[in-house]
Amino acid sequence: MSRLNVAELAPEVYKAFLQAEQAIRRGPLTATVRELVKIRGSQLNGCLFCIDMHTHEALELGENLNRIIQLPAWRESRLYTEAERAALAYTEAATRGPEEVSDEIWNAVTDAFKPDEAAFLVAQVAQINMWNRVAGTMHTQPPNRD
Repeated sequence: MSRLNVAELAPEVYKAFLQAEQAIRRGPLTATVRELVKIRGSQLNGCLFCIDMHTHEALELGENLNRIIQLPAWRESRLYTEAERAALAYTEAATRGPEEVSDEIWNAVTDAFKPDEAAFLVAQVAQINMWNRVAGTMHTQPPNRD
């Protein structure tokens, strides 16, 4: 059971969160990069609701199940592109803390993404961390998919 329903109790704030999410979706990042970032960030943050939601969304968008299965060990996997690796490295570092985003990690991002794409990657990582803080701390449960 969720501790409380933020959407119900703070509707203006929740609406602003959703508007930011929609703006990011309209941006230049591919759906694949967006969903991989969302899943990986949610895994790191231990947000069950978001892991469930974004895994299912990725599958619905055509993501390969093997790539989702191997996502926690993406560094060892051969299934990810260099751009996806840069996005995942940035996601992990930024999720741990701003000081973790080294020049090496950031340079990989700017090598793999155009400036506007990099800006949207930064926004997507920040956004999923925000959603994880909302859903995770409120113990929001995913729907029963039986």
